[in-house]
Amino acid sequence: MTQENLAVVAHGKGDLRLDALPEPQPTPDQAVVAIAYGGVCGSDLHYWMHGAAGESILRDPLLLGHEIVGTILEAATDGSGPQVGQRVAVHPATQGDDGVTPYPAERPNLSPAGTYLGSAARIPHTQGAFARRVALPARMLRVLPAGLDLKLASLAEPASVAWHGVGQAGDVRGKRVLVIGAGPIGALVVAVLKHHGAAEIIASDLHELPLAVATELGANRVIDARDAAALAAVHADVVIESSGTVPGLASAIRGAGRAGRVVLLGLQRSGEVPALLSLAITRELTLVGSFRFTDEIDAVIGALADGSLVVDAVLTHEFPVEQALEAFAVAGDASRSSKVLLSFADADADARLDGAAS
Repeated sequence: MTQENLAVVAHGKGDLRLDALPEPQPTPDQAVVAIAYGGVCGSDLHYWMHGAAGESILRDPLLLGHEIVGTILEAATDGSGPQVGQRVAVHPATQGDDGVTPYPAERPNLSPAGTYLGSAARIPHTQGAFARRVALPARMLRVLPAGLDLKLASLAEPASVAWHGVGQAGDVRGKRVLVIGAGPIGALVVAVLKHHGAAEIIASDLHELPLAVATELGANRVIDARDAAALAAVHADVVIESSGTVPGLASAIRGAGRAGRVVLLGLQRSGEVPALLSLAITRELTLVGSFRFTDEIDAVIGALADGSLVVDAVLTHEFPVEQALEAFAVAGDASRSSKVLLSFADADADARLDGAAS
């Protein structure tokens, strides 16, 4: 017997439910993963609060979750991927070519028909993995090094987003970098900048908690996001906009020094967005987008395992899956939390794995 396959499902705007799902029925190239932890992402919150994440509109019930780690309960029957008992992180993207839109093959994150776990961008929706047991393609699974804690490894996916964003800035060694927005992604950007050798890291946010987290992760200085004069006085070589807000975008452009580079990491609202383009022109700024990641997750897992990427302070809360509604409420309050984890602990699955190991 196993515990019911409890899952976190968005049924519509403001309608988040705990549903009991059927047991996964894997295809030959899929493994069944006993999920240990799942991090609540901004997109999960948007589906719950607004019924949409940007232009991805919720039209059917959606199993949320893409920041996940766990243990292989059943290996893929085609022989691919990890074996029973191995601990894994998940790369939640699937490359997709629509046969019409060109894109660089070496940048699969830009593929026009790509999908992502827990996304309503397409119909049918791409179901996520906030459940005790899920079937996932073996190609998505990354075996974790021995000694890397599963809870810490749950940050591999969002840290990969941050790693990719910093990569879009180019070589940051010896540079002054301003991070706009110190929520979970912004905080992870600070940690990656520290890892990559930035000389000075300055973080801004509206709330004390994210600024404290950013400081613990390596920010040399923090600025209240409402202090426009202080932000404009930074003259950063690189600015990474992580808030995804219109005021944040304005602060990013104001805070960039002449000939600076501004990375647009936070996803702005759909439609037209006002921007200080005259200032960007006269300062000859370079504005560059950043969307998800490609294969950076492998480098991130390595850096987490060897201790060179320090991210522990981002983890502020943990809730059992039975308290998912409370977890989402806490995660939606940036003044109270950074990264909120759901625990999907299943004593029966653990017993099965222990039996397989013996």
